[in-house]
Amino acid sequence: MSKRVMLSIRGRQAYHNQEPDVIELVTEGKMDYVDNGWNISYEESDLTGLAGVRTTFRVEPEKVILTRTGNLHSQMIFEQGVSHESLYQMEFGALMITVFATRIDAKINNDGGYVDLTYQIDIEHSTAGTVDYHLDIMANN
Repeated sequence: MSKRVMLSIRGRQAYHNQEPDVIELVTEGKMDYVDNGWNISYEESDLTGLAGVRTTFRVEPEKVILTRTGNLHSQMIFEQGVSHESLYQMEFGALMITVFATRIDAKINNDGGYVDLTYQIDIEHSTAGTVDYHLDIMANN
């Protein structure tokens, strides 16, 4: 069963030798409970620089999977303390990225919840920095 939700998203990207980049977004999305996990999805916008992309957070008991489809394709798997490699495909080419989750905290039920995710990211085998996501999910009643 699909449920409409309001999402409040705060992303902070701290790359070496640069000021952290912070994006805050409030948008409509949807949430589904499927196969013992939650799928939370929304359409990106010009504000995030990813217009034409659908982002889905798959939240399971021990991991989070972030999938993007549309103008770019990627799937990042986050398991605390485990490195995962994936291909980040954009219109102009692809990059190999590695993510290493240092913190995953999620609590979701039919009324909403939250996801906190912190991870280190390497791009083409070079350390790029740290990313923090905080996602608040509020069900529309």
